[in-house]
Order: sequence, then structure tokens, then C-alpha cells
Amino acid sequence: MKAWNNVFIGFICLVLCACTEVQSDHSDHQHEHDTAIALNNGEKWEVEAKMMGFIRSMEQDVKTYSADDGLEDLRSKLKENIDSLTSNCTMTGQAHDELHKWLIPYIDLVNEMEDDMTELNASFETFNSYFK
Repeated sequence: MKAWNNVFIGFICLVLCACTEVQSDHSDHQHEHDTAIALNNGEKWEVEAKMMGFIRSMEQDVKTYSADDGLEDLRSKLKENIDSLTSNCTMTGQAHDELHKWLIPYIDLVNEMEDDMTELNASFETFNSYFK
């Protein structure tokens, strides 16, 4: 019986440590969300071509959206491209970190979007100011 108690206590400790790790990771992303994007010594950051394809596809979908197209269809397309973008991310270093400063708020906008594309269009203007 004592052995099972020790196993149970060990399991609880592992779960608590994992939860602490997840909260720590989330707070780091939140910190990135609050920080302004910086240029690369006055120049735009280079985004890898494959990743840029997903971003340009989303930008085109937002620019050409009309209320007749259906908001949920657009949201679905954007989320599909976000998933493809993040799963194909090969960027590292500060360029990667700066891209996340744009991407995290953009994902929030997609999740909360309404028929007015003003904020999403503004997000792509920001993207184009800092990335090429």
C-alpha cells in the first residue's frame, strides 16, 4: 500500500511540474505579445519563402473578402494557413521572435474577427512594415 502511495504522490508531483512549465511558456508568449516589433538594424526581417506563401495567401483572402463570402469560411481558411505556417516554421533566432510578435496578435484577431476587415488589413500593413 505504501508503494502505491509513493507512486501516486510522484505522479501528482509530475503533473504539477508540467502545469508550472506550461504556465511559464504561456507567460513568455504573452510577454512577446506585449513587446513592439523591432526592425533588423533598420531593415525588414526576411521570412522564409515557404512560410511567406502562407502569409501572402492569408493577406489575399482578407483583401478580397466580402460579406457575401461568409465569415466562417474566411476564418476557416485563415486558421488553416495559420496551422500550416506554424507547422512549417523553420525560422530561428531574433527573426523568429519578431515574427511571433506579429503572429500572436494576428491569431487573436482571426479568432475574434467580424465582417469588418479593418483590423486584419492593418495587421498586414504592420507585417509588411517589418518583414519581407
